[in-house]
Amino acid sequence: MSETMIAGSRDSKLAMWQTRWVEERLSARFKDINIPVVAVKAKGDRILDIPLAQFGDKGLFTRELDNALLSGEIDFAVHSLKDLPTEMPDGLIIAAVTTRWDCRDALIARDGLTLETLPPGAVVATGSLRRQSQLLAYRPDLRVADIRGNIHTRLKKFDDSDWQGMILAAAGLERMNLHDRISQKISFDVMLPGIGQGSLAVVCRADDQKNMERLKTVEDPEARDMARAERAFLNRLEGGCQVPIGARADIDGGALRLRGFVGSVDGKNTIRVEISGLRAEAVQLGRELALRAREEGAGEILAAIRGEAGK
Repeated sequence: MSETMIAGSRDSKLAMWQTRWVEERLSARFKDINIPVVAVKAKGDRILDIPLAQFGDKGLFTRELDNALLSGEIDFAVHSLKDLPTEMPDGLIIAAVTTRWDCRDALIARDGLTLETLPPGAVVATGSLRRQSQLLAYRPDLRVADIRGNIHTRLKKFDDSDWQGMILAAAGLERMNLHDRISQKISFDVMLPGIGQGSLAVVCRADDQKNMERLKTVEDPEARDMARAERAFLNRLEGGCQVPIGARADIDGGALRLRGFVGSVDGKNTIRVEISGLRAEAVQLGRELALRAREEGAGEILAAIRGEAGK
């Protein structure tokens, strides 16, 4: 008699693709388990007329799936790791962090323009304060337009607009086979990615040992350690996924290098910090880098942003 593991996903095309990607790998390994997928609409997907930064909600894209897990409606949920709060709700655990796709941000632009060749005053759309801050730090002469919605919605808005550019995650575009829309993959020297960007996170109930062990089979240990460092950096800065904080961990054997960014929304005040150490000390390195960022003024930058958001 076959068992059933119910997967939960946000209902966008990208989210469903990501969940199917995990489901296919589990099904190939556990052939006697049936894995149906349940689509759930997240709060962040329902309310599209308010900038993300105004929500002040760390579970904006995850809470409905968290509730479905805790109620037993589903057995695991697949998320973009960058959308997960650094502190998981009681009773839930990240069972697996998948292999990391290209975690760079990508510019979609007309006529193949790049960040370097966009004309002065050009309008670039993004719904991310992290991208906005780093974009304006690099090109303060550009203007930023806010945009919400899934990848296909954003691309249509861009195509119907007079904006010259838009920034999205390269990984999402590539998962949707939209490589040809990418004008430029932005260098880490210009724009550090979101925390965990490029990886998927598979979440289950903390007391569901059987399914936890199954889900661990899609884990990438290197991506997990990268995420541990980056998430520790974000956590110690007390940042959510809607603040101008970026990080990128690189692993070379037993060594880990972590770069971090904190910036003001207008890009006029930015901090870049870096640390290297042992991969086994990923969490400690992330915490130490956050402390260095605070010593350079990150706390004041973030306090000012939170003060503005609270008005």
